[in-house]
Amino acid sequence: MRPALAVPAAVVGAGLATVGYASLVERVHWTLRRFTVPVLPEGQRPLTVLHLSDLHMTAGQTSKRDWVAALDALAPDLVVNTGDNLAGHDTVPIVLAAQEPLLDRPGLFCLASNDYYAPRPKNPLKYFKSDHKRVHGDELPWRDLRDGMLGRGWADVTNGTAVVEVDGRRIAVRGVDDPHLQRDDYDAVAGPTDAGADLRLGLVHSPEPRVLDRFAADGHDLVLSGHTHGGQLRVPFYGALVTNCGIPRDKARWLHRWSPPGPAANGTWLHVSAGLGTSPYAPYRLCCPPEATLLTLVPRDTAVGTAGSVR
Repeated sequence: MRPALAVPAAVVGAGLATVGYASLVERVHWTLRRFTVPVLPEGQRPLTVLHLSDLHMTAGQTSKRDWVAALDALAPDLVVNTGDNLAGHDTVPIVLAAQEPLLDRPGLFCLASNDYYAPRPKNPLKYFKSDHKRVHGDELPWRDLRDGMLGRGWADVTNGTAVVEVDGRRIAVRGVDDPHLQRDDYDAVAGPTDAGADLRLGLVHSPEPRVLDRFAADGHDLVLSGHTHGGQLRVPFYGALVTNCGIPRDKARWLHRWSPPGPAANGTWLHVSAGLGTSPYAPYRLCCPPEATLLTLVPRDTAVGTAGSVR
């Protein structure tokens, strides 16, 4: 009897150890990812962009708050937040506290589903169905979050546009509301990008292909998004199990090229943040640590790869 019981016991033990690691260790292993992106005009000096996404902040997450605030030491030229900041009705102050030093820098943001609505318990197996019904909780104080960032000078491009000057460079920005909730209105911002800008930047929380295609077709140099959590639970040699949107699994995180259908040459650069949080009802990360990203933008004629480095 004992040999027969040994294998199941070992399997159960390994499973419990994996769950413990995913919830207690990796979920709070705050990580800075770095990528170099060749999108600037020839001859320009580099420009650094700190990309934050999917904080899903709860009131007790002081280590996350402090880690994000400490990113100000990187002295980024621009900060971009692509949404899903809140995980409770009392978390606007802690999100603003996390970004406090960064709010003194030029910044941009778009809002997303977990800025508008509180999370609810869900069956995790539903994410394997592309047509699953989306449910959300009570409305969150998203206006307080928006106003807190607007009040410090950050630009809201949720179904909107902005032109910002950063380190002497002109950046033309357009963004949409969250496609995950069907709130995106690309038609409101559509059209050829500003040919005179040093950088044409797009923001969207959920990287839905139908929206990415339009950003690319309109000539954006770089699009920033989040939402996928990089898959949140990844399997070695396989990658993300799900993306919770239409983007392919192999593009669930990090830096890629995205080309629209048709004869476009190279498309746009796309950075999908693996994000810094989880739902409080699924507090696990496996082979996918919580991340912020420092993007170093360089001239287009610079030869770079897509492999990122970590700190």
